[in-house]
Amino acid sequence: MGIFDAQAQSADGQSSAISSIMQTYSVRLKPGQDLKKSLDLLVQQERIGAGALITCVGSLTDVTLRLANQEGPSVWRGHFEIVSLVGTLSTSGSHIHLSVSDSTGRTIGGHLLQGCIIYTTAEILVGVMPELTYSREPDPTFGYHELVIRKRKKK
Repeated sequence: MGIFDAQAQSADGQSSAISSIMQTYSVRLKPGQDLKKSLDLLVQQERIGAGALITCVGSLTDVTLRLANQEGPSVWRGHFEIVSLVGTLSTSGSHIHLSVSDSTGRTIGGHLLQGCIIYTTAEILVGVMPELTYSREPDPTFGYHELVIRKRKKK
C-alpha cells in the first residue's frame, strides 16, 4: 500500500487521499465588495463543510495579506490583478492564499485577510465535496492548526 490510500487517517501518520464527488458554485463579486468577507459569507450561507477554490480572475484596489512568517497584515493600495486565489474552505476554518500583480507585473502573495476590495469584478469558481468535512486541528510538527479530512457521516 502506498502513502495514499482510502483512509482519512492513516495509522502511520502519512498523508492520505480521499475521493469525493464535487458540485460547484459560480460567483461574481462586484466593485466595493470585500473578497474574504464574501467568501466567508458564501461558506456560511451554503454550509460548506469541504470546499476548494478552483479558479478566480478579477481585480482589487486594496490588498491586505499576511506574508510568510509574519505576525501582522501588510496593506497595498492601487490597482491589482488577481493572478491566483487558492485554498480550502470550510465552516470550521478556511485557509486561502492570494497572489496579485501590479501595473508593472510585480507579484505579491500571502494569506488572504479582510481588506481586499474588488475593483471591477472577481469571477470565482468554488468546488464543494459534499461527502467530506474539513477541520483544522493542532499538528504537533509546528503547532499550527492544519487540515484534517474526514468522510461525512451518513444521516
